[in-house]
Amino acid sequence: MNRLKEQYQNEIAPAMQEKFGYKNVMQIPKLDKIVINMGVGEAKDNAKVLENAVKDLEIISGQKPVITKAKKSIANFKIREGLAIGCKVTLRGDRMYDFLDRLVNLSLPRVRDFRGVSADSFDGRGNYALGLKEQLIFPEIEYDKVDKVRGMDVIIVTTAKTDEEARELLRFFGMPFAK
Repeated sequence: MNRLKEQYQNEIAPAMQEKFGYKNVMQIPKLDKIVINMGVGEAKDNAKVLENAVKDLEIISGQKPVITKAKKSIANFKIREGLAIGCKVTLRGDRMYDFLDRLVNLSLPRVRDFRGVSADSFDGRGNYALGLKEQLIFPEIEYDKVDKVRGMDVIIVTTAKTDEEARELLRFFGMPFAK
């Protein structure tokens, strides 16, 4: 079993139940999924850029990304409806716990001038959004093979009803929130 999943079952769930006074174990918040999204605006001019972004995201997540297409045409951005403009991955189960473990313990500490992630990036329903400026912070990415530095959005979806519960859950998982 995964290290973080085991930690959740043995330590985090009982601590959350004690802190918030849940009467039923099904009320205890848990991780639902992690969505990694990489918007590649340059893909409208050069399809090769999107291929490289897909390859990077596949290496980072361990799963093949889905190519996202534009829903509407936007003349100012020279985007047509149905044009491939990004890629995303939805992680669940063991891959989700593996990714969160690598993100918290390996990748975030490699960010330059890192002082913690914002504790205010919750959406009001217990989900957390995190923006990363470059894919180079992941140890799986080889620096020499990167054609362009790209950012990505990481959304951590939990079953928590409030932001306070979700913040505490992520804190137990080791998320380094800024003071």
